[in-house]
Amino acid sequence: MTALLALEDGRIFRGESFGAPATAAGEVCFNTSMTGYQEILTDPSYRGQIVAMTCPEIGNYGVNALDTESAHPQVRGFVVEELSPVVSNWRATRSLHDYLADHGIPGIQGIDTRALTKHLRTRGAMKACLTTEIVDEALAVEMARTASYAGVDFVKEVTSAAAAPWDAGQTLSRAWVVRRGGDGTGDVFEDLPPATLRLAALDFGAKQNILRLLRRHGFDVTVLPATSSAEDVLATGADGIFLSNGPGDPEALTYAHETVRSLLGKKPLFGICLGHQILAYALGGKTFKLKFGHRGANQPVQDTRTRQVAITSQNHGYAVDPASLPPDVEVTHVNLNDGTVAGLRHGGHRAFSVQYHPEASPGPHDAEAFFAGFAKEVAAAKAGV
Repeated sequence: MTALLALEDGRIFRGESFGAPATAAGEVCFNTSMTGYQEILTDPSYRGQIVAMTCPEIGNYGVNALDTESAHPQVRGFVVEELSPVVSNWRATRSLHDYLADHGIPGIQGIDTRALTKHLRTRGAMKACLTTEIVDEALAVEMARTASYAGVDFVKEVTSAAAAPWDAGQTLSRAWVVRRGGDGTGDVFEDLPPATLRLAALDFGAKQNILRLLRRHGFDVTVLPATSSAEDVLATGADGIFLSNGPGDPEALTYAHETVRSLLGKKPLFGICLGHQILAYALGGKTFKLKFGHRGANQPVQDTRTRQVAITSQNHGYAVDPASLPPDVEVTHVNLNDGTVAGLRHGGHRAFSVQYHPEASPGPHDAEAFFAGFAKEVAAAKAGV
C-alpha cells in the first residue's frame, strides 16, 4: 500500500505504508538516534508529533515488552527510509510493523529521510499529514496546515490520572542485565537498594526509565498529576520534588509554573527537559521555540563550571532564553551545537535542572550521575545540612 507524507509548505514525499492504514497529522520532527526507536515511539514527549528517523534502517531488532517509556506509542506517525524486513533479536516479541498496526499508528518507508531532514533544518519545524487514505496531494497539504499542535496542552493528555506510588511491587525498577554463567543468560534483574528518601514526582509526561532510575537511587516515588497543587505535593511528605519531561509548549503550562513557584525553597527540586523549562518559568525566565529542535542521542553539552563535555540524549523543541533569567539563576550547562541553555541552578532554593535526558533511554550514559547527585542533595537537606 502506498503512503503520502505532505508538509504544510507543500513539499510531498511518497513511499510505502507500514503499520496501520490510517491518516494522522501533527508536527513533523526528526531524531538522529541510531537505536532506541521503541523508546522514542513510547516517549510521552512526542505526543502530537510525527517522528522521522535519520538512521537509514529501522526495525531490525523488533519490539519487546521491556524497552518502553509508557504503556503505548505516543507518536501520531512514524517515518523511516527503510523498514527492516527481518527481525533478529532474542528479546523481540513482534515486529515494528505489527506493533504500530496494533496501536493504529501509520508509518511510511521508502522516502528520502535525508532530504526531509535537510528540508526541516532549512525551513524550520512545520506540521505534516501522513496518510494511506488520501490520494489528493492538495487535500493532504490542507490537512497538514489545519492540524492542531500549537497551543494544545498535550501534558493533560499524558499525565497520570491520580496520585499513585511508582513500582509499589518493587519489580519495574530493577536493572536488567545480561549474564552468562552460573546465574543464567538473559533477563536477569538486580536487586533494588532500600528506599530511604521520599520523592514527589510531578508527571508532565514522565518517561518510565526516569522513574526507574530514581527508585534505583533510593527514592520512594509518588507520582502526581501535572495539575496537582503545591499543597498536594507537600502533603505526600516528600523529602524532594521532581519535575518530569513532557510534550508541547512550556509557556502554556501556567498552572505548572505557579505550582513550582510555590514549591521553591520548600524542598530540593530537580527537573528534566520540560521540567527544566517549567522551573525556568517559576524562577522568572521564559522560553522560545527552536527552529527544528534537538532530538537524538548524540548532543554535546558542556558544564560551564568544569568545562567537561558530555554526549547526551535530547528531545525538545523549546529552549530557555538566558537573557530572561534573573541574576541569581546560574546557567550550568550549554548545548555546544548552538549555545542554548542546557542546565540551570538556583543555589538558594536548592533547585536545579537539565534540558537533556540523563536517564539515557535511548542514548549514552554520560550524564546519569545527576540522579546520584540529586539523592545526595535531598539526603543532605533532610539531615539539615
